[in-house]
Amino acid sequence: MANTDLDGTRAVALALTGVRGVGLRIAEVACHLTNVPAGEMIGNLPETTVDGIEAALNQLTTRVPVWMVNHPHEPIAGESPHYFGPDLETRRRDDVNQMKMIRSYRGVRHERGQKVRGQRTRSNGRTGMAAGVLKKAAKEAAAASAKESAGTTAKEPAAAAPAAAPAPAAKKE
Repeated sequence: MANTDLDGTRAVALALTGVRGVGLRIAEVACHLTNVPAGEMIGNLPETTVDGIEAALNQLTTRVPVWMVNHPHEPIAGESPHYFGPDLETRRRDDVNQMKMIRSYRGVRHERGQKVRGQRTRSNGRTGMAAGVLKKAAKEAAAASAKESAGTTAKEPAAAAPAAAPAPAAKKE
């Protein structure tokens, strides 16, 4: 159904949730519209019943309220369609591309790969860097430079020490 293989050992309502764009509520509505028990195994249903469920999903926009569909405002066509399957992915990609094209705030955020829905970005969602690896590499580089600088500073005073070393004091008895 909708280019998706459904598990025949699951209940009808739960198996339909495997289709993108069909949640549990929409699946239960489709079962109610086709008079199929939601707890029945989908593998036990005849092909005609499964085709009826698919037809009910295709006609969902005319049989459910507008607030229940997943794309309630279609500005170009003036409709309220419910997309599922590959059509949903295509439509979401088109929506994001349109936001980018008109340079809306959300489109710019999508382009930059930043949070779109108002989440905080200071402490969460840090991508693109591996802080632990960089920190470890920085510590190793600092240790290596400290070792090199310690080696050069230790040689210079050692070379100068015998020349400027005071004579040993005589012991008092």
